[in-house]
Amino acid sequence: MSKKAKFTENDIDRIVVSQADDDSAWEKPVRVRKAKSASVSIPAELAARATFLAQIHRTKSLEEWLTHVIEERIELEEAAFIGAKQDLSTKAG
Repeated sequence: MSKKAKFTENDIDRIVVSQADDDSAWEKPVRVRKAKSASVSIPAELAARATFLAQIHRTKSLEEWLTHVIEERIELEEAAFIGAKQDLSTKAG
């Protein structure tokens, strides 16, 4: 089969099985490490308020809701930073 040909799942399975024991057919192994999760402590009152809001939003867990809120906030902050940086470069240029 040529490199541009579309392989079916069966084609791929057949090729992989035929090359499984041939070390020369494989590239060097790729090492993947799981990203370390971080812990953040927040005051109990804030955690209670966040838990209430997470329940209102019907999220699976407080952690899921907080992750979503933090991601949204980071996107806003990054956009604001980029905008401010562009304003400064426009004024300086």
